Amino acid sequence: MKLSLLFKRTLTRCLFGLLATLSLGAQGQTLLAQAMNAAPSFETEQVRASLKINAPDGIAPGKTFWLGVLLEHQPHWHTYWQNPGDSGLPTQVQWQLPAGLNVGDLQWPLPKKILLPPLANYGYEDTVLLAAPVKVDANFQATPTIPLAVHVQWLACRQECIPQEANLQLNWSAISINSPNRFELARQLSPAASSAAVHTEVLPDGKRVRVTVEQLPPQWQGRTLTLLPVTPGVVHNAALQNKDWTQQWQGQQWQATLPVSEDRSDGPSRMVWVLAQGQETAPVGPALQIEGPVVGSWPILQTATVSAELQRALQENANAQTQSDAPVPTTWLLAMLGAFVGGMILNLMPCVFPVLAIKVMGFARPAEQRGAHVRAGLAYTTGVIFSFIALGGLLLLLRATGEQLGWGFQLQSPPVIIALALLFTLLALNLAGVFEFGMFLPDHLANLQSTHGTLNAALSGVLAVAIASPCTAPFMGASLGLAMAWPASLALPIFAAMGLGMALPYLLASLWPRLANALPRPGAWMQTFRQAMAFPMWATVIWLVWVLGQQTSMDTAATLLSLMLGVSLLMWSWSKTMRTRMVASALAALLMGISGQMLWTQLEQPQTTAPETSPMASTWQPWSTQAVQTALANKQAVFVDFTAAWCVTCQFNKRTTLANEALLADFRDRQVQLMRADWTRRDSAITQALNALGRSGVPVYVLYAPGKDPQLFSELPTVEEIRSALRQL
Repeated sequence: MKLSLLFKRTLTRCLFGLLATLSLGAQGQTLLAQAMNAAPSFETEQVRASLKINAPDGIAPGKTFWLGVLLEHQPHWHTYWQNPGDSGLPTQVQWQLPAGLNVGDLQWPLPKKILLPPLANYGYEDTVLLAAPVKVDANFQATPTIPLAVHVQWLACRQECIPQEANLQLNWSAISINSPNRFELARQLSPAASSAAVHTEVLPDGKRVRVTVEQLPPQWQGRTLTLLPVTPGVVHNAALQNKDWTQQWQGQQWQATLPVSEDRSDGPSRMVWVLAQGQETAPVGPALQIEGPVVGSWPILQTATVSAELQRALQENANAQTQSDAPVPTTWLLAMLGAFVGGMILNLMPCVFPVLAIKVMGFARPAEQRGAHVRAGLAYTTGVIFSFIALGGLLLLLRATGEQLGWGFQLQSPPVIIALALLFTLLALNLAGVFEFGMFLPDHLANLQSTHGTLNAALSGVLAVAIASPCTAPFMGASLGLAMAWPASLALPIFAAMGLGMALPYLLASLWPRLANALPRPGAWMQTFRQAMAFPMWATVIWLVWVLGQQTSMDTAATLLSLMLGVSLLMWSWSKTMRTRMVASALAALLMGISGQMLWTQLEQPQTTAPETSPMASTWQPWSTQAVQTALANKQAVFVDFTAAWCVTCQFNKRTTLANEALLADFRDRQVQLMRADWTRRDSAITQALNALGRSGVPVYVLYAPGKDPQLFSELPTVEEIRSALRQL
C-alpha cells in the first residue's frame, strides 16, 4: 500500500521546510544572503576573513568593547585602504548588531603605498584587522549568548582583481575567547587624531600643493616622514617620496610639496592626511591623522576623457562577459542532452532504488485502470521536473547571494540527513507491514489516497528527487558546471532536462499498457514484493546513518539509531492491545525524547569530519589550496580526490580504482602527492576549487603538475586512464 496523501504531503513539506530553514539559518529575520554564512570566518583562495572580538569587561550595560574584521591575505595579494588610490575599492564593513549596541567609526590601520606603475594604490598585504568600538547602552538587556554579525565586501588584487564578500557571525558568551593582542596591535597601527596645526596651500601653478605641519612629537624632529592622503582624487598617488615630491624641516615645522594629479577629480576646501615615519611603501607606526584647511584656488576641473586604449579594453571585457553569459547554441544543446542522459542513468543508481518499490506497486494495478496509470505517470513526471527546477533554482539563488554551494548541498547538512533517515525508517516499517498509515487517520482522510492518486504520484516524484539528486553529479558533471555559470534562463532548462530524463522510464511505462499487462495479476505476490522492498529502504537508512557518522561523530550516529529504535517501537505498539500500546508508547516516547535532546546537543557542538581509519588513510593528505600551491612550487605533482561520504560513486571509486596497488605504486614512483578534499560537510574553499574546474558536484579527480594546466579525469576513472596521465609527467 502506498503512503496516504496527507502523510506524504506532510513529510514533503517538513523536508523542504527543513531545507529552507537550514538555508535561512538561526537568524531568520536577516536577509537570505546574510544568514547562509553564519560562521565566524570565511576563506577564499586569496583572503581569509574572520570576525574577532575583544571584550575583557564583557558585553554589559555602559561598557565598551571592540569588534574587528581580520583579513589574512595570501602572498602577493592585497586589499584596500579607505582611500584606495588610483584604482581599487575600499573594504566595506556593515555591522549587524542587536539593538542597544552602538558601533563607532572603523579604525583604519596604517596602510602602505602599493606601486603599480604608472598607478599607485594604498592598501594592506599579509594581515590587517579593521576594528571598531562598540558602546553598550545603559538599558541593554544581555542574554546568555549575543549574536554579532557583519557583512564584509572587499576587492582582492594581485595582477588581477576579484570582488569578494562574506557574512560573518559569532555568538558571544561569557566564556568566549577574546583577541586582545590583535586589537592592541591594530590600535598601535591606527593613526591617532592629532591637534597638530596643519594647512594645505595650492601653489600658483595649480600643479602642486604644499602641506605644512607644526607641533609634531619631539621624537619625530628631523626624521624622514611619509604623507598619505585620506582625501581621495587630489594628489598624484604614484609620485615617489624624495623624488617626485620633497620634504624639509624648518625648525619644528615640517613641510612637504606634492604634485597634483593630472586626473584630479576634486577641489576640497579641507584635506585629511595620515603622517608617519619611514618610507611610503613601508611606513612605520605610530601614525597621526591630521586635518586642515586648503588655501589658494584649485584650477577648474577638466572634463574627464577615456583614452582609446582604455575604451577598447572596456569593450573587449564587455564582449567577453556577453559571450560567457550567452553560450553558443551548440554548447547549450549539448549540456541539455548531457543532463537528459544523466537523468536517465540516474534510475540505475542505488539512491533511486527505494523509489522503485512505490512505482512498481503502482504498475501492478489491473489493466483496466489505464487512465489512472497515465495520470499517475504524468503527475510523477511533473513532480520530478518541478523538484529539479526548484532545487536548481534555490541553488542558483543562494550562489547569486555569495554562498559557496554545490550540487547535492542538501546532504551536506546533518539535520537533513537525520530527517531523511527517519523518513525512510517509516517507509521501511510501512512496507514490512509493521503498521499502516491509515491507523493514525480518520477514514475520510485515509481514503484521500484513492481519490487523489494523481497528486500522490507527484509527491512521489518530489521524494525521489530529494534523495536521488546528489547521485547525478557522476554522469553530468560538465553540464552542471556549465549550468552554474549561466543565467537562470539558460540554467533552469538544464535542470528540467535532467528531471525529464529521470522520469521518462516511468512516463513511458504509464503510457504503454503492454508493460503493465506483462506484470503478474494482483495476488499474494504483491504482499511478498512489498515486504521485500523494505530491505532496500533499510539499506538506504544504513547508508544515511553512515554518512551522518562521517559528518559528525559515531556518537551522533549511535544517537540517531536510538531515535530510530524509539520510532520503530512506537509504530509497532499501535498494532497491539491497548495495555501493551500504552506501555510501549511510553517507553518509545521516553527513548525518543532522550535521543532527540542528545541529538540537538551534539549538533550544536562544533563537529569535524571523522578521520579515516583505513590503512590507506595515511597515503592521502587533507586538501587545501595552499598545500597544492606549496607542492607545485616544490616541483611536485598533486592528485586530488574531491569526494563526499554521501556520494555513492565516490565510495565505489575509493575502494576500487583509487585503491589499486599498481596505481598507488605509480604515484609513489613519480612522487605524486595524494590529497583528498572531503566535501561531506559544506566547505566554501572546496566549492570554489570545484567551480574553478568547471564542476559543481563530486566526484572530481584532477592531476596538477608544475607548469601545466590541471588535468581532469572522468567521474568513473579507470586505473589505466590515470596511469597513462602519470606517464606523461
